[in-house]
Amino acid sequence: MLESERDLRDEQALDIARKMLVAARTAPKGKGVDILECAIVTAEQLNLFVGSRPFDQEAGADRVKLRVLDLLHEKYGICEDDLTSAELEVVPAFNATDIGLDGSLIGAYGHDDRVCSYAALKALLELETPTKTAVCMLADKEEIGSMGVTGMQSAAFDTFMNDLCDSQNVALRACYEHSFCLSADVTAAYDPNFAEVYEKRNDAQVNHGLGLCKYTGARGKGGSSDADAETVAYVRRVMDEAGVVWQIGEMGKIDAGGGGTVAQYMANRNIDTIDAGVPVLSMHAPFETTAKLDCYMAYKGMLALYQH
Repeated sequence: MLESERDLRDEQALDIARKMLVAARTAPKGKGVDILECAIVTAEQLNLFVGSRPFDQEAGADRVKLRVLDLLHEKYGICEDDLTSAELEVVPAFNATDIGLDGSLIGAYGHDDRVCSYAALKALLELETPTKTAVCMLADKEEIGSMGVTGMQSAAFDTFMNDLCDSQNVALRACYEHSFCLSADVTAAYDPNFAEVYEKRNDAQVNHGLGLCKYTGARGKGGSSDADAETVAYVRRVMDEAGVVWQIGEMGKIDAGGGGTVAQYMANRNIDTIDAGVPVLSMHAPFETTAKLDCYMAYKGMLALYQH
């Protein structure tokens, strides 16, 4: 009998999911009380409620659909054919909010990576006349490999930089050799609720400032960029001179944690690159948490690097 690796992989993943359901129900905090309702949900079951109220009595079949389409056209000028080419984004409906009795934290969806993108752009827009050319590149598709025309692996950045260099009669290669890149992306903050997948002495902490990360990747440094010692020293010096509160750490235990950013794609262009960003609790959850101090230090650190 032939067995497909994909089928075996899916079967094993489903078996692990079932065991996780049992573990959740029998966890010590539950004290044997049957208060948990656990379920395995497939991607195809993640359907959305967009309406339930029907159109008027004379509309015939699909009256709920017609009512939704009518609302879409009334509010946004969208008709049914437009949905064929639409890029739909489903996000939580709540706003960002203060967390904590002291209001020192921010809870919101999508801190990864709006929190770093905002800091990088705000710092750039507040520059007057920098001594060196400053560029803020906001790229898409990082979570799925940075592919496509809006991803960091596209030629868009190189085309822009080539045009910029041509206007100054500078070779693009020489420009890259003398450039520095801060790959601004969030890092994982130590979470005491899941201490088993972190290394407390080597992970970023909430409210301890901007998090520098010499290398990301998984299983050590697999699939990552690794900043050299001179680049790390340069960033340390700039941060210290600007009074930026910063920390340096990794992303969880070697065989349990890990992550990736666009740093490798910039480093492959022969640009000295290091990762830095705001530490986040519950990364990739619908409700992520960051510290206000860390957000401010991210902005302050990026401004200092632009100005240096």
